[in-house]
Amino acid sequence: MTRNLPVNAGRIAEDIDALAGITEPGRPWTRRAFSPLFLEGRAYIEARMRAAGLETRIDAAGNLIGKRRGAIDGRGTIMLGSHSDTVPDGGRFDGIAGVVAAIEVARALSDRGIELDHDLEIVDFLAEEVSIFGVSCIGSRGMTGQLPEAWLSRATEGRDLAEAIAEVGGRPGVLQQQNRPDISGFLELHIEQGPVLENDEKNDIGIVTAIAGITRIEIIVEGRADHAGTTPMDSRSDALVAAAQLVLDIRNAAAARAKTPGHFAATVGEFRIEPNAANVVPSKVVLLIDGRAEIRNDMEAFCEWLDEHVIKLAIAYGASIKSPMRVSDNYPTPSDAGLLKTLERACETVGARHRRMASGAGHDMAWIAKVAPAAMIFVPCKEGRSHSADEWAENDDIALGAAVLFEAVMDMDKSLKQENA
Repeated sequence: MTRNLPVNAGRIAEDIDALAGITEPGRPWTRRAFSPLFLEGRAYIEARMRAAGLETRIDAAGNLIGKRRGAIDGRGTIMLGSHSDTVPDGGRFDGIAGVVAAIEVARALSDRGIELDHDLEIVDFLAEEVSIFGVSCIGSRGMTGQLPEAWLSRATEGRDLAEAIAEVGGRPGVLQQQNRPDISGFLELHIEQGPVLENDEKNDIGIVTAIAGITRIEIIVEGRADHAGTTPMDSRSDALVAAAQLVLDIRNAAAARAKTPGHFAATVGEFRIEPNAANVVPSKVVLLIDGRAEIRNDMEAFCEWLDEHVIKLAIAYGASIKSPMRVSDNYPTPSDAGLLKTLERACETVGARHRRMASGAGHDMAWIAKVAPAAMIFVPCKEGRSHSADEWAENDDIALGAAVLFEAVMDMDKSLKQENA
């Protein structure tokens, strides 16, 4: 469908293609945080910000920020952004589409001579993906005073995180005092990283209701090591057999819960077996569950089921299963209700068909939402593929998403002005 959009699709494609060209040789599309290529990509983004008339700076957390000053001092800041770092071997659109779309909003405002009352900031958040230091969302956590101080001493490749933040222009010594009370609202565009929108021919845009909480649970199953050739089958305590049944049961329990309202998923993503020898009955299995829930009660119910189920399995298979241990446990982060309505109005203005949906993946928006009104939109990606060299999103879909952001910013500037009047 041909639409008369307020943004320039050609400029969006040009920027995404240029950033895609900044990658490790033979490893598309790899531009990891804190690497020389990451800084090269940032230099390109900063140049595009300046060409759009934005004032650029690096904040204490190492975020690259382009600012367009509003007409009224102290009115507050409307913030847009995402991230430009990638995972290894995959990230042509993941994060990048959101940064470029945000810059295009600033350009479109200038094209039309539109002056906002609020300041507008476009942000390339530092290290949203899991970095070489083993942690993620460094920039959004750091901007809002939510970066654990202990993380700064995490070290690899001869430097610690504090040094790495300083190398990109940040000031790690003041991160614990950071806060942004001026943020009136934050919006992030992102590829969906799933197949829902592509499979849904009725809708173009996903309006994200919440970032699912992530709970990681470790379970240890212990049996008895015996000779695999001489121990009778009915005389074994095989930890792997019990663990294998547990994996299947987890999958089935998660699939059943996923059919209820609210996003839910559970995956056994790590699995270690001991002694891991062909001729020895397995004596120990350690598995790690990645559970994601939009509704907190769903995760609590799943964990309660798991606690009870492992007791039954241990009896049935003659194994010892320790009580499941929550290694980490993050609650869901809901989007701001008012911004969800703003995004729906913006979709209707540009003629974008839309639906509400949760995000099963984490994003910078989750950390900004803890200190300010925040929401995000999804655009479709081919076959739901992401974190892969095959990741692809159509430029027309990204441009439509950028148009939604443009209209949402216009709406926010007006509605927030009325609230502050």
